[in-house]
Amino acid sequence: MASKRILLVGATGTAGRATLDALVADGHEVVCFARSTADLGVEVRVGDAGDPVSLASDGFRGEAFDTVVSCIASRSGTARDAWDVDCGVNVVLLEAAQAAGVGQFILLSAICVQKPMLEFQHAKLAFEAELVRSGLTYSIVRPTAFFKSLSGQLDRVRAGKPFLVFGDGLLTACKPISDRDLGLFIAQCVNDPSRANQILPIGGPGPAITPLDQAAALSRMLDRPVKVKRVPVALISAIRSALRVLGRVSPKMAEKAELAGIGRYYATESMLVWDGARYDAEATPETGSDTLFEFYAQLIAEDKSVALGDHSVF
Repeated sequence: MASKRILLVGATGTAGRATLDALVADGHEVVCFARSTADLGVEVRVGDAGDPVSLASDGFRGEAFDTVVSCIASRSGTARDAWDVDCGVNVVLLEAAQAAGVGQFILLSAICVQKPMLEFQHAKLAFEAELVRSGLTYSIVRPTAFFKSLSGQLDRVRAGKPFLVFGDGLLTACKPISDRDLGLFIAQCVNDPSRANQILPIGGPGPAITPLDQAAALSRMLDRPVKVKRVPVALISAIRSALRVLGRVSPKMAEKAELAGIGRYYATESMLVWDGARYDAEATPETGSDTLFEFYAQLIAEDKSVALGDHSVF
C-alpha cells in the first residue's frame, strides 16, 4: 500500500479522530489542521480552515501533500452554520488544495443529502458539486446513522422512563456505523481506485434496524421490560409550525424552528439508500464489524453515558 502525505481537517471530531487513527495505522504521514492545539499523536498545525491565507501559510506551508481529507461538519445544522461550514469552509479548503497541487480530496458527507429537504443538506450538496467539478480525484463518503446519535435515550431508559418513538416506531430504519468502521472506510479510499471519483453511501453491518428494534434490544440487555411511548409525528410538525410563526419576529425562535425541522426529518426519514421511490435496505452497502447493540451493551456494562451535544434530539 502506497504511503501518502495527507492533510486532515476535522480530526478533533469523533469521526475525524477515528479517520486519523486509521490513516496512521495504514502508514500514511498525516498532518492535522485545527482551530487550536490538540494532542492527536501527529503534527497539528493551528489556523482557520475558513481563511485562505491561514490555510496557505499555517496549513499547507508551501509543502507537498498528496491528499486532503475533510471531516468538517457544521455543529447545529442550521442554515447559517451549514452554509458557512459544510459549504463555505470546504470550498476554501478545496481551493487551497488546488493551489497547493493536491491531487486527491476525500470528503465526509452524509447519506441524508440524497433526499434533501433541509438547508444543511443543500449546503452539503452544493459543496459536493464543487468537488466533482474541481478536476481533483475525489471520494464522497455518505455514512448512515452514527452510534452516538442513536444512543440518546439510554440514560432515560435506565432511569425507568419510556423509550420514545415517532408514529408506530417502524417509520424509519438504518444500518448504523461506528466511528471506527467509518474511519477505516475513509482511510481505505486513499489507495482504492474503485472508490475514486465515486459517491459512496455506506452503512455498518446489517440488518437494518428500527426504533422498535432498539427498544427491544435495550429491554433484553437491561433484563426488564422497556416501555415504549409513541409520539405522533403531527406533534413535532405542529411545534415546528408554531416556532416558524414566532420566528417571523424572533431570530431565536426561527433557529428553533429549523432545529425542529431537522428533528422531524430524522423522525420520519430512514438513513438508507433512497432509490427515488423508497428506502432500500438491501441496496445500502455495509462495512465493518461493530454493531449498535454491542455498543449499547458496552455502555451498560461500564455504566457509561454518551455526551450527545448537538446530536441530542430527546
